[in-house]
Amino acid sequence: MVKSVIFLVIMKNDKPVVGVIGVGHLGQHHVKHYQLLEDANLAGLYDVDSKRADIVAKQYKSTSFKNVSDLLAVCDAVSVVTPTETHIDVAEQAINNSCHVFIEKPITKTVEDADHLLKLAEKQNVLIQVGHIERLNPALRALQAYNINPKFVEIQRLAPYTVRGTDVPVVLDLMIHDIDILLSIVKSSVKNIRASGVSILTDSIDIAHARIRFENGTVASIVSSRIAQDKVRKVKVFQQNLYATIDLLLGITEVYQVIDKPEDSSDALMTASFKRNGEEKYITYEKPVIEEQDVLQLELHNFICSMIGKDVPIVDGKAGRAALAVATQIQDMIIQDIH
Repeated sequence: MVKSVIFLVIMKNDKPVVGVIGVGHLGQHHVKHYQLLEDANLAGLYDVDSKRADIVAKQYKSTSFKNVSDLLAVCDAVSVVTPTETHIDVAEQAINNSCHVFIEKPITKTVEDADHLLKLAEKQNVLIQVGHIERLNPALRALQAYNINPKFVEIQRLAPYTVRGTDVPVVLDLMIHDIDILLSIVKSSVKNIRASGVSILTDSIDIAHARIRFENGTVASIVSSRIAQDKVRKVKVFQQNLYATIDLLLGITEVYQVIDKPEDSSDALMTASFKRNGEEKYITYEKPVIEEQDVLQLELHNFICSMIGKDVPIVDGKAGRAALAVATQIQDMIIQDIH
């Protein structure tokens, strides 16, 4: 059962007023999408690079603020789209100004910083939402139509090398997406972790592999690389009588199930039959129709609706903290192994 939390929002206008702190590559998309949301008003933006801030503000017909304090003074909520090491200071300032915060992943650089923000947000009665955008991927959300209780999960996330994002290890850059996905579909606590990784092109970890065992017996294997030839983002789920494969990049979900009897009303195709303990069983195949969606728009709309009590965050601060805790453990294990 999802526990609903209602936040008291004293709005400065008839709609929540939002701002964007940090308008680099991703921050500019936040500005664009807030402008498109009918249930929020964009007050403006701030960036340490004032020239870039002015250019982005002009492009999206918004306002460039000269300091964070002035922006926070007119906002009910802000998106924090700054380098990871600055999340703690920027979010803390926003929360102390009674602003709800949307923080792009990872929530903070350390678990201790995340705990500090969570306690502060509870004290100030404001919402923290974390930008683990893959959670809204329609191909992944298609799994909600099935009773998912995995025994084994395999996830691959590979990407060609680019300079952007290499200031942090691949675990916090790429793998943390899949850690969040994993924690959302496996309803159990982590029992133990084994991890390995290497640095190839940068001074940080470029390739990482983690094997995670949960208390309920589920085992997961996650591989992340930022020096691959091609992009790959795939999730495979294995459980009793079900196998699902999700291509997060192409937006394709395929599900195979073992059933007792085919249903005439089902859209599933029967691919084979076999006998188990003397009983006839059937293997069916389904490929749900996946509608293409603007997931960032959905994510920010969820944030706005959550802060006014009309919805609950898809990835709240606690979930962001949980993903960071596992990612940090994996990262520390790899660093210790390398040295």
